[in-house]
Amino acid sequence: MRDFRQIVVWEKAHLLTLMVYKATSAFPVAEKFALSSQIRRAAASIPANIAEGCGHDSSAELLRYLRISMASGSELDYHLLLARDLGFISPDAYTPLSDAVAEIKRMLRAFITTVASSRAAARPANH
Repeated sequence: MRDFRQIVVWEKAHLLTLMVYKATSAFPVAEKFALSSQIRRAAASIPANIAEGCGHDSSAELLRYLRISMASGSELDYHLLLARDLGFISPDAYTPLSDAVAEIKRMLRAFITTVASSRAAARPANH
């Protein structure tokens, strides 16, 4: 079990979620329960799944939740693009959000690789 608050990618994902909530607060009222809600859920899912994975005792479970975080990052990436193309987010507001998603996904990939490698190294060799 790990303290998720000590993991840099969790911290960056949490900050991204706060940025997303701020950006979506200006969406049209008609989008409150549609795209705005989807974007917020996808953003919050990234740090939430990192935290949940850290709450498990096995690296297999941690990997599972890190992969879910990665998928949520891809979902968020698309929803932000859609919001930009629909004019709900300006290109100037979109760029830092998109850049943050890309950075978090890179960090998650590295974290997944590290956990998977240490898990493989910990397994006894079959003879």
